[in-house]
Amino acid sequence: MDTNAKTRILILGGGFAGVYTALGLQDAWDDDPAVEVTLVSRNNYFLMTPLLFEAGSGVLEPRHVVNPIRPLFDSVRFIEGEVDAIDVDKRIVNVTQPGGEKLALTYDQAVLAMGGITNTRLVAGSKYALTFKTLADAIFLRNHIIQLFERADVEMEAKKKAALLTFILVGGGLVNTELCGELTAFLQTLQKRYPRVNPGDWHVEIIEGEDAIAREFDEDLREYITDVLEHRGVKIRLNTRVKSIEPGCIHLPDGTDIPSETIVLGTGVVPSPVVAALPIEKDKHGRAITDATMQCKGRKDLWALGDCAQIPDPSGKPYPPLAQHALREARVLARNISAGIRGDALEPFVYKSKGTLAALGDFAGAGKLMKLEIRGFLAWWVWRTYYVMQMRSWSRRIRIILDWTVALFVKNDIVQLDYLFRAPKGDSAAARESE
Repeated sequence: MDTNAKTRILILGGGFAGVYTALGLQDAWDDDPAVEVTLVSRNNYFLMTPLLFEAGSGVLEPRHVVNPIRPLFDSVRFIEGEVDAIDVDKRIVNVTQPGGEKLALTYDQAVLAMGGITNTRLVAGSKYALTFKTLADAIFLRNHIIQLFERADVEMEAKKKAALLTFILVGGGLVNTELCGELTAFLQTLQKRYPRVNPGDWHVEIIEGEDAIAREFDEDLREYITDVLEHRGVKIRLNTRVKSIEPGCIHLPDGTDIPSETIVLGTGVVPSPVVAALPIEKDKHGRAITDATMQCKGRKDLWALGDCAQIPDPSGKPYPPLAQHALREARVLARNISAGIRGDALEPFVYKSKGTLAALGDFAGAGKLMKLEIRGFLAWWVWRTYYVMQMRSWSRRIRIILDWTVALFVKNDIVQLDYLFRAPKGDSAAARESE
């Protein structure tokens, strides 16, 4: 064995899981020539996904909710590209760069941090719906809504106007709940700029298959969130599963048809197709099964975390696919890879959630911090404070704070970002991974 050979660590994915793993390894090895760390991501920026809602509504400048990846690292190599396939036996990862160039990257240790994609298997015709997982999705949805209001302002036929101004959110999880809150606040502001669109003309609806929305919260906070949204005119259908979706219409099992030009799919996530195709042990959803140290079952050279991994807690129950878990998984994983290189013992990932926060737009929010429940303005303020401090640079934090300050006095603008006003690649944004 060549004792002078480098240990090549390849991290696949530039979201919370991948970026924070790379940062941990950089701290551990710095410029040590014995270890080479490479991060591969389709985007050259890291997206602060919780701020996506406000970036879409225009409260925040879209560029301010992302951090360029390269300035985050001194000794980690970054490659922008799409992961096409992974050969776990030959330890080769095939990557396509933006210009179409093909790369074959070899590794000694690989980290699967490729996130997931919106689950389109549950509802027939899901390809006709929009998704809300990327910066492009948020900007596209904003432009789409503004254009619908422009069309509705001149539409004379009542049925067509109603379809233009009906917004359907399929799924009542935390993402769609927060999106609904910010969407209603945005629509209230938008409507005032269109003299031929009245307050009662637009309609927002959540369709949820279970008996409550925002099930991440306890019952009293769920009721508060429901009251806030219903007070803004949102219709919430519970215990209702969508039968099918077609362009411009959604069909329910009881025969109800709802014409709508805006149907947003929020039916959970499934792992990246690249991970789901690997010849490793996976759960029924296609997530890589790991032990408590985040090492893939049966593999000493492959690790997984985040949305594409099933990591057991001390009781054997999988950890939820949440950003707060991915952040902490990454730090432990970086230590475990380093321990493995040095021949030290690995540590299990053990974490108990500190709480959950949700912003509902218009100075409203809900949250549970340990055993303390908060709601209204206080929850909204805590939410903003926590997430702005998660940005990796003070330059971004200051820009976000300035955007928020301006938004207190100046309402959302109605400018379409024309250069981004185009449909996402493929039939739907759901065809793309969310790292």
